[in-house]
Order: sequence, then C-alpha cells, then structure tokens
Amino acid sequence: MSDIFHAGISGARGRMGRAVSQVLDAREDVVVASRFDRGEAPGLNLCDVIIDFSTPEASVELAKACAARGGPALVIGSTGLTPEQEAEIETAAEKIAIVRSGNFSLGLNILIGLVEHAAQRLDGRDWDIEVLETHHRRKVDAPSGTALMLGEAAANGRGRDLEDLRTAPYDGITGPREPGKIGFASLRAGGVIGEHTVLFGSDDELLTLSHSAIDRSLFAKGAVAAAAWVRNRRPGLYDMQDVLGFRQA
Repeated sequence: MSDIFHAGISGARGRMGRAVSQVLDAREDVVVASRFDRGEAPGLNLCDVIIDFSTPEASVELAKACAARGGPALVIGSTGLTPEQEAEIETAAEKIAIVRSGNFSLGLNILIGLVEHAAQRLDGRDWDIEVLETHHRRKVDAPSGTALMLGEAAANGRGRDLEDLRTAPYDGITGPREPGKIGFASLRAGGVIGEHTVLFGSDDELLTLSHSAIDRSLFAKGAVAAAAWVRNRRPGLYDMQDVLGFRQA
C-alpha cells in the first residue's frame, strides 16, 4: 500500500481549515485532493480521509454522506454538537472510521492518558486531584473544555463519573476538602493560548502533570496525525487516546 494518501479539508476557509491546509501542504506524504466549505462539492471519491473543522450541522451532513458510500474516513474537530448530533456521528461510525476530539494537541492528549493512569494508581483516599487551567482574557467559558477532559480522565482512572467527583469552586468558608473529589480552578489573563496542570497531592508529596500550548498550529498538526492514523482503520468512533496508543484499536 502506498505511503502517500489523499486528504480533504472541510471548512477549508475557516481559521482551523487554513491551518490544516498549511500543515498538509508542507508534508510530502499527502496530496490535498479537496478543499471545501458547506454548500460546495466535497469530492468524497477523491479522498482517503477528510479533516473537518466546520459546524456541527455540516459535520453531521458530511458524516452521513461518507457513511452512505462507505468512505472516506473522517477526523472531526467541530465542537458544540448536541446529544442528537453526537448520536448521528456514532451511527455513521458504524460504517466508516471516525476520529472525533475536542482537542487535537498531541502533547495535551498524552497528558490526558497520563492523568488517567496516575489516577488509577493513586488511592483517592490519600491523593487529592486539582485541575488548573489558564487562558486568554477573551475566553467565555470556565472551566475550559480541555480542563473538563482532564477531569474526566482522572475520574475514569478512579472508575467513577466526573459529575460524582467534581467539587464546587472554592469560595468563602468551605470547610475541609472532601476526600476523593476533583477540584477545578480557572485563570484568565492576556493572550495565553492555553495552559493546563493536574495536581495530585497527598500528605507526603505532590505530583504535577502539565502542558502549555505555544503555537495554535499544534492543533492542526494533531488533526493531521489523526488523519494519517485513521485512514486505514476499521469502522468505529475513535479519539486521540486511540491515535496515541493508550487504547488498543
């Protein structure tokens, strides 16, 4: 099988679509066969895989079209999908291979895997978990979606649901910290792209796992790595933990 593959870009004129184009154009093992936005012909028959940073509605339409013809594979980075839209993506994944993630940073997804493994091995009766994130002043939600992904990884490591372990923000007279809970703290300042830290603390020692985003192109590079991985996979819904080998796919 040839090492060169043919990729398409959905949402090609958006910020992430342009970033993905730059990464793909710089690689010698990829031919960009199709660049399109909603309402334009996608050229599905030309592609082995399509990287999609568009809208939830466009992502669902694309997934349905690819599933109907049995390909190509998809990498979906669109965010804000409703439960119904997520269900439609899952249905499409019965016919084609799809990688879907809210964050394609390779380093951050390595951190997610490490956090889950650490939480699995450090007894919740003895080790507290705190998730700290810092972003630019224009970010409107807190905690960030990535911080919640880290919290979910920690909860998964402890075999629990995050909503059962998540604490309310610390403010005022809160009383002692409840053992086994997962706390979150958010900072907003300047133009910080994104910094995330997970702190494991016992009475005797602290373990700190962290990641800092330096350039936004890292998300495009991760999406392209996911595309190279998923293009030959069997149908199924995958995420970056699969791409990085934390799970056997």
